[in-house]
Amino acid sequence: MSLLTPDFGLLFWMVLSFLIVFGLLAKFGFPVITKMVNQRKTYIQDSLDSAQKANEQLASIKEKSDEILTSAKTEQVKILKEAAETRDRIIAEAREQAKTAGRKELEEIRLQIQAEKEQAIRDIRRQVADLSVNVAEKVIRESLKNPDEQMSMIDRLVDEALVSKS
Repeated sequence: MSLLTPDFGLLFWMVLSFLIVFGLLAKFGFPVITKMVNQRKTYIQDSLDSAQKANEQLASIKEKSDEILTSAKTEQVKILKEAAETRDRIIAEAREQAKTAGRKELEEIRLQIQAEKEQAIRDIRRQVADLSVNVAEKVIRESLKNPDEQMSMIDRLVDEALVSKS
């Protein structure tokens, strides 16, 4: 037997072994392999679908976050504007109150100055009256040292009193 001539018996047994192995694989192996491949395919497809959904949700979330950010910026501008308006209003009110208080205080000071001026004028008048009385008293004492002059003065005062009563 040579190496180049085929032995049909051996070939037959090899083919028969092949067919038995192929039959067993076809009956028991291929369905399991096909089932595993299909499961893997389903798993991959589910994963892809989940990834697609996740991407869509992520895009939706990004849109919502952009909307929220835009809304927040708008709200921030609005709040800052309101705060500036409130600040300006408070400053204006404080200025007006300060002006009113200043006017009131100025008026009180004017009234106080007027009262002090009037008091000073009364004091000066009183002092002038005291001085006048003192001077008159001294003049009258000097002029009334003489008894004739005293009688003459008394007569004159009596005449003036009678004239003023009539």
